[in-house]
Amino acid sequence: MAHRWSNDLTPADVTPRGAWMNRRQLMAGMTGAGLVALAGGARAETLEPNTWEEITSYNNFYEFGTGKDDPAAYAHLLKTEPWSVKIDGMVDRPGDYDFQDILSEMTIEERIYRFRCVEAWSMVIPWNGFELADLLAMAGVQEGAKYVAFETLYRPEEMPGTRYPVLEWPYREGLRLDEAMHPLTLMATGLYGKPLPNQNGAPLRLVVPWKYGFKSIKSIVRITLTDKEPPTSWNMAIPNEYGFYSNVNPEVNHPRWSQASERRIGGGLFAKRQPTLMFNGYEKEVADLYEGMDLEKYF
Repeated sequence: MAHRWSNDLTPADVTPRGAWMNRRQLMAGMTGAGLVALAGGARAETLEPNTWEEITSYNNFYEFGTGKDDPAAYAHLLKTEPWSVKIDGMVDRPGDYDFQDILSEMTIEERIYRFRCVEAWSMVIPWNGFELADLLAMAGVQEGAKYVAFETLYRPEEMPGTRYPVLEWPYREGLRLDEAMHPLTLMATGLYGKPLPNQNGAPLRLVVPWKYGFKSIKSIVRITLTDKEPPTSWNMAIPNEYGFYSNVNPEVNHPRWSQASERRIGGGLFAKRQPTLMFNGYEKEVADLYEGMDLEKYF
């Protein structure tokens, strides 16, 4: 069920979780549990350590507010049990899938991935999760399906940011089916060996490491298979700035800033910026998905 890829990232590259897991423990856990770290592309430079507080408090999750510290401040309001995911559209077995039932059928692995925000900051994160392809196989993808649409939970009484029209709620995202089925595309259930904190998208979020971070939709409650390109929140809000594909591309700037370099979180205020890698360092693995496409037009 699981796929294996060569790895160019190690625990030394992880934006670490500080006091409660050291590098030796992480390596032992990976070996003892049979976990595998996956990445690709050019070698990332070794990062300066971050604390767990930095990793879990520097987030974008507008359902809890637009400030970087708002998710950590307010996400405790979110109730994640019980949780189910509706899978519908062009599938053989539509229905509401209980989160625990999903977990019982999946192989959880550790994947050390680069994370690149469209705002030109980045991290390296060890996610725990399973391949989206395995979840789609559980539901049974029908012939003719071309896209996968996702929706985030919309519960204003627990998500104070949704009381403001920053975006059209609920938050929506989408992938082409071949992107969704790619072995690198992960449904994350944890990070640093622990369950996902609410502010990081508990209990289930998407991780697509070659795309800007906003494509990796959090706290998913619905997945729909369709033959039409689905609407996505940032593309609906500002289509000239946020395309459907949103692949990391240092040669295509955001209209308001360059994407040629990035700031690694934890490097300090005056840390040197580093060049952004094409497809966030996963060019070898995913470039063939876009063969022949104009990546400036389909940004």
